[in-house]
This record gives sequence, structure tokens and C-alpha cells, in this order.
Amino acid sequence: MRLVVLCVVACTTLLLAVPWSSAADPGDGAQRWDKVQDKPATGEVSGGCPVRMKPSGQCGEEDDCPYQITLPPLTIQLPKQFRMLEKTMKELQSLKETVNRLKRDCLECRQQADQSLQRDSGEAAGGPGTGMGPGFLEIQSSTSKEERGDGGTNTGPDGDGIGTSTGSGTGKGTGSTSGSGTGKGTGSTSGSVFGMQVKMNKMSSSLRNARGQITALQGRLEELSLINMRNVEAMVDSKVENITGVINKLSNNCNHQCAVQPSPQFIIAPKDCSDYNMLKERRNGVYRVTPDPRNGTFEVYCDMESFGGSWTLVQQRLNGTVSFNRSWAEYKRGFGDPRGEFWLGNDRIHLLTKAKDMVLRIELEDFQGVREYAKFDQFYVANEFLRYRLSISGYSGTAGNALHMNKHFNHDQKFFTTPDRDNDMYPSGNCGAYYSSGWWFDACMSANLNGKYYHKRYKGVRNGIFWGTWHNMSSEAYPTNYRQAFKTVKMMIRPKNYAP
Repeated sequence: MRLVVLCVVACTTLLLAVPWSSAADPGDGAQRWDKVQDKPATGEVSGGCPVRMKPSGQCGEEDDCPYQITLPPLTIQLPKQFRMLEKTMKELQSLKETVNRLKRDCLECRQQADQSLQRDSGEAAGGPGTGMGPGFLEIQSSTSKEERGDGGTNTGPDGDGIGTSTGSGTGKGTGSTSGSGTGKGTGSTSGSVFGMQVKMNKMSSSLRNARGQITALQGRLEELSLINMRNVEAMVDSKVENITGVINKLSNNCNHQCAVQPSPQFIIAPKDCSDYNMLKERRNGVYRVTPDPRNGTFEVYCDMESFGGSWTLVQQRLNGTVSFNRSWAEYKRGFGDPRGEFWLGNDRIHLLTKAKDMVLRIELEDFQGVREYAKFDQFYVANEFLRYRLSISGYSGTAGNALHMNKHFNHDQKFFTTPDRDNDMYPSGNCGAYYSSGWWFDACMSANLNGKYYHKRYKGVRNGIFWGTWHNMSSEAYPTNYRQAFKTVKMMIRPKNYAP
């Protein structure tokens, strides 16, 4: 912005300084740009290029109006400050001329005084050769007054700043010269400078006031912050004191021997069958458990007698009265009767294995009366979002580890599959549909305890209850041979840290 204003000022100064020639100057036949006119600049130039410089708009004072320059066909309108700059430049030029004129007059006055001194030196009344007559004193007084500017300076009625001299005629001429408009310009300039100084003083005072207010506000904020901190500290101290008092009171009240609680302690919500064992419940039967209070309570069958007791059954096969060829939804919520054949339900198995670290025990018996078992130290079933993925490891027992027979048949980390939901690893079909059951199939299996219940040995598709590491599985190598059938199967879990 400053650069634009300076450029406009320079252009305007050139327009005012350089006179414009008429478009049709007789004798030249063309425009002349080097012709100097002695006419004073009036702001308007006659001829083919009229230039007008004047305030724009109707206002009370010119200084408050925007300044407008007309260069046909363009009109440039500048802020009102430009008017003040132009007037200040004119006043400075006039003041310079006045100062030069005063210097010349002073020089002439001094020369006249020297001539008068030489002429009257021999005629002074003070005696020959002394040069100290009354005329010399008068001239000297007049000269010194002119040099000092004491002869009526700043005594004019219009504030001319020069006034008339009391000395010779030269002094009077000087007084009249200095009164010809120069003094007024100087006064106006001094007034503008004084007004700007007043405004700067006001702005400085406003800034000092603002700084003082900001400082006061900062002090107030610091004071409020300190007060708030002290209040918080006092509140905390009072709370700590109250708590300390309560603790001391409780300590005084509990110095004596506390009464021995009766054993066993009551368990409000047993999570599995092992909690009932602590309540001295030693009978097999159906009990209600709450592994997770957010998911409600349900019934389970508890084996409180076999192998140390506290077993929670999750599956049981006895006589084939319940079909295990079920859908995903039925395996999810469970089916059958806990007192007979049943599947506890994948959601419930997940809750039980989530609440505590569980071990799994599988009991198998064939129709020849052979009984064997397989025990796993780690057993966990994920939720439905993870498709009830099986995590099992830590085998021990007599039946063999059919859940992890080899690298081609491994049920660990496999998803649950049903005839209507294929999550197995077999790419050409659904193992659940082919074997008519729900299970953690691989591609497809080396164990399936939810297969069809056969009352005797059978031929064809191996879709019955199957455990691939059973003692006589070698005789089933050919499809024409009979398949092994199982009389009873139990799957039951118990907390890993349970001690009978």
C-alpha cells in the first residue's frame, strides 16, 4: 500500500511540475514538451489533454474528502490523506522560498550597515577615530535586532511568524515579504504536525492504558488461579482427614479377634458344577449355573461322583433317542434333555470355558464293553462371531488323540460346521451334510462324537459316532468291512485348578 501511494505522489508531482503545451501551437506545427511556461500551476491545463485534480464529493473540509485525479479517459481516486500530502509539499516549497528570500534580505541589510558604518565613522560624536557616535549605535542596534530576529518577531495579528522590523527600510521590506502567505502556510504545517503529535500522544496513552488493564487482568487471573488451587487443596486435605479419621476408627474397632466365619462360605451364583462341590453337594443331578451374570442362568447336568466329581457335562449319548442331525441354530442354543441325551449348546459351552480355564474328559464305551478315555488339559470354544472355533491341547489317556491324529487330520483351531453351515476345510463339499451332524470338522475328520447312533456295527458311509484311534480301527480300512459302533459317549469339563 505504501509503495502504491508513493508512486501516485511521484506521478502527481511530475504532472504539477511539467507544463503541458497546446495540441495546436502556431509556429511549431507539433506539440513541444520542452517549452517552459512561467504561469503558476492552477491544477487545470488547457489543450488536448485536460488534467483535473480536485477533491471528490461534497464535504465540509477538503482534508476530509478523497482526492481525485482525472486523466481522461481515466479517473483515479485517492484517499483523503493524499490531499494532506500535496498541501504539505506545497507549504514546504513555499517555506523554502521564504527562507531563501530572508537570507537574501539579511545579506543586503548587512551590506548597507557596513557601508553606513564606513561613511559615518569619521563623524561620530564620541570623538575622532572612536566610531562610537549615536548613528552607529542606532545602526548597530537595528542590525543586531535583525540578526537576532528580536524586532517584533511573532507579533503579527495573523500569526505571520515574522512581523515588521524596527530598523531600516530593508527590515520593513523583509517584514512585508514574510507576511505574504508564507507565515500562514508555516502555521498550517505546524498545526498539522501538532495535530499528528496530539494523535500519537493519544494513541500512546491508549496503549499504556491497555497495557495497564492487561497487566491488571493477568494479576487477577493469577490471583483467582491461586485461590482455586488453595480451595482444591483445602478440600482434598479435608477429605483425606475424614478418611484418615474413619480408618483410625475402624482400626480401633477391629483390634479384637474377629469371629471365625462358618465353613464352607456361601456362593451366591455358582459358575459351574465345581462350585456346588464346595457346598457339599455330592449327588449327581441337574443344577443351575451362572458363568456370566450378564447372560443369565441355565441348567446343566453335574457328575459329582466319577473321577473326583465336579464335572459339567456338555454332551451325552446313551441310546439314540435324540437325533444329532441338527441345524446351526439348534447347535447354538442346545437340544435334548440333560438327564438323557443332549447337546448343551455352543453359546453355553463358550460361556463356561470363558469363565474358567477348563479341562475336557471324553468317556467312550463300545458294545463289547471296552471303556477308554481321552483327557485334554486345555479346552476352549470361541463365540459365534468366531464360528465357535475349537482350541484343544494337552492330551493324555487311553483312547488315543483322535482330535489331532496327524497333520492331515487335526481338529484343533477348526470352526464348527453343521449340515446347513459349511465352515470346514474340505473344498469339495460340506462335511456336516455328508456325515449328518455338527462338529469341528477338518477335511473331513478323524473324530466325530455327534454322528448317528448305531445300536450295532454297520457298513457303508462312516457317519456314526467315530473315534479314529480306537483299538480295532485297523479292521475298518476297507469300506466293505463293518464300522465300529459306540454304546455310550460323554464329554464333560471341569476347572483346571480344581482339587478333589
